[in-house]
Formats: sequence, structure tokens, C-alpha cells
Amino acid sequence: MKKRIYITRRLPEEAVAPLREEFDVRMWEEEAVSVPRDVLLEEAAAAHGLWTMLSDTIDRELIEQAPHLEVISNLAVGYNNIDVEAAKERGIIVTNTPDVLSETTADLAFGLMMMTARRLGEAERDLRAGEWKSWTPMGYVGMDVYRAKLGIIGMGRIGEAVARRARGFDMDVLYHNRTRRHESESMYGFVYAELDELLAESDFVVVLAPLTEETRGMLGAAEFGKMKETAVFINVARGEIVDEEALYDALKEKRIWAAGLDVFAKEPISMDHPLLTLPNVTTLPHIGSASIRTRLAMMALNREAIMSVLTGAEPKNRLT
Repeated sequence: MKKRIYITRRLPEEAVAPLREEFDVRMWEEEAVSVPRDVLLEEAAAAHGLWTMLSDTIDRELIEQAPHLEVISNLAVGYNNIDVEAAKERGIIVTNTPDVLSETTADLAFGLMMMTARRLGEAERDLRAGEWKSWTPMGYVGMDVYRAKLGIIGMGRIGEAVARRARGFDMDVLYHNRTRRHESESMYGFVYAELDELLAESDFVVVLAPLTEETRGMLGAAEFGKMKETAVFINVARGEIVDEEALYDALKEKRIWAAGLDVFAKEPISMDHPLLTLPNVTTLPHIGSASIRTRLAMMALNREAIMSVLTGAEPKNRLT
């Protein structure tokens, strides 16, 4: 009997087809709607492999009700949606998709920074709505990116990719990270700073840190209070790193100039969320890695990891 794989969202057939030759592949047929919890529990109970999305909660309850499960492969770099300890206890291998999305996410982060600084979303919306009546001397004026000071919180692969792009705009780059990146400092001229110093000196603050117990809620009222009134705040990491109520207050009271957000504490964000009422907030629907080439490359990593585990080979990008 073939081992069973369950895929929690509809994926392109070109990504899934190689699995069908050797395994019994089942897949939730919706792309834009998460698999319901009861269906996920039922499918996981019979699965040897789970191909999951960041929106799926793979907790201890599910893991303990999946006696055949050998591998969980997550279509993301992050894996805070998976109870890794519970998986480890039961000998289940967990994998993710690092490296392949770094440059694409850096493109998005830098693009969101420029979009927010120059008020591109606001200007585009007004033009389409017929609100643009005339050129005006101070119409849609924003902040310069060129020769500004960029502060990066979380200098991993994506952070370094964003910092390299900043060099093309002649930006000074500060960074804060758990560990110093001495090689990057000497090679590119990036400067390490304590968090308070970075917040106080940066014209743009970009969050690229992973979500951990240490980073959860690390940016709140006190941190926003240390930023410049002209500062632009960008988050393309995880929404839970930021106290959204404190961010709203800082933006509404103009203690910081603007924010660009690709991620939120709860996704999809509620349409009555206070942040969506502010004109100085630019929002995107969590699309950091959303290029065709990158998403297919991520899927290939997941597919290969599942195939490796279920055929007795060692997978890449193993977390447990």
C-alpha cells in the first residue's frame, strides 16, 4: 500500500505531480481558503506526510492523533505554526524552506519601504478615484530613501539582502541582531547598534527578525517613542513582533511618520482593524516571497523533503 501525503492547500500540479507516482496524494482543493480544522485532523490521522502552510495550526493535538506521520514540510521559512517539540517527541521530521526566498523577500521589503516613503499607494488610489485634480507644489510629498539611514532589526539572510540593496541608494546601514555579523560589517560597512540606538538614529526601521518568545511584542510604545517623528517603520517579518495598538497610537499621534506592513498579528487582517483607517499606513497581504520562481522553488524544497523522508533518505532543511 502506498504511503499517504496530505497537502493543505491546492498547489500547482507541476509542483505536486512527481509525488503522485510513488504516493497516495490527497489535497485540499481550495487555494484561497484554509482547510477546516476537522478535515485537517481527519486527513492527518491517516497521513504519513503533511505538506503544510503557515496558516495551518499543527499543534500537539493533531500530532498525537496522527500515528503514521513521518514528516511535516512547511511552505515557509517560519514554522511557529508547528509544535516542533511535540513532533520531535514522536520522531516526526519537520522541514521548512530557507534560503530560496531571501532575495525575493528583500525585493519586497525594499519596495514596500519605497512605496511607503513616497506615498505611492495613496497617490495611485487617488488617481484611480479621480481625486487628482492638479499638480501642486507639496502634493504627495514624501521622504527620501536616497542617503537616508536604514536600521535593520534581524540581520539574517533577508536582512543582509535588504542591506546590500540599500548600498545602491547610498544609505548608511545600522543593524541589530542577536549575534554580530563581523564578516558583513567588514565586507559591506554595516554597523552594529543596540536597539535603542538604532531606533533613535534611523530614518527607516525595517523588521526582519524571526518570531520567537524573545521577539514577540518586542516593539511597543516605548520603542516607537524612541524613533524620529520623521521615521518610517516597515514590517515584513511577523505581525506578533509588533504591539499593533502601540503602533496605531504612534502613527495617529504622528510620533512616527508612516508605516508599511506586509504582516499582521492576525491574518487575514480584519477590515475594521484600526491600522486600516490611517492614511499613513501602507498595507500588503503577506506577499514577501510571492514571485513565481521563488514560490515554485519553495514547493520543490517541500516536495523533495517529503519524498526523502518517506523513502528513507535524509531531507534537506531539517528542523527536528
